[in-house]
Amino acid sequence: MARYTGPTTKIARKFGEPIYGADKDFEKRNYPPGQHGLASKRKKTKEYGTQLKEKQKVKYMYGVLERQFRNTYDKAARMQGQKGENLVLLLESRLDNIVYRLGIAPSRAAARQLVNHHHITLNGLVCSIASTQVKPGDVVAVRERSKSLEVIQAAAASASKYSWLEFDAKELSGKFLNMPVRTEIPESINEQLIVDLYSK
Repeated sequence: MARYTGPTTKIARKFGEPIYGADKDFEKRNYPPGQHGLASKRKKTKEYGTQLKEKQKVKYMYGVLERQFRNTYDKAARMQGQKGENLVLLLESRLDNIVYRLGIAPSRAAARQLVNHHHITLNGLVCSIASTQVKPGDVVAVRERSKSLEVIQAAAASASKYSWLEFDAKELSGKFLNMPVRTEIPESINEQLIVDLYSK
């Protein structure tokens, strides 16, 4: 399988930040994985290596494969405005990410699974494609027969609030109000490094 399904803490340690969300194991060992850990003398990373690492981090963060990521970047480049900002906004408006942001799922990977298993509706119709672009005004909800799922109930109980989303915890339904402003997105992403990498 092309998509990474291994230990998430190991990947978070590789990038030096909890890219998958709060992680107790990462807090205990927030240094690179491997036999030598903190004692390893790593060479100074060159400019290309820094740019590549940032791209890989964002790919893991949103659970996107290389070809999907490149296609998303190309789409962002054709849009008006800054390429890097457009890229982040396109990734944020993916259906699986919206499900995660609404609090219907505890992680993006869990959100993708809910979408793939036909538990999520988009504007009243079941949608099983995680990469679907959600547009302002669209309504994302949990399918009626799936509302009793334990994972959904547990996640919805501690749902986060975002200004560009409106969520009804009782109905397990949310509305994508508008595209977020780049500064509102909490993830630590230096999108300019990705733009520089693809511009070579």
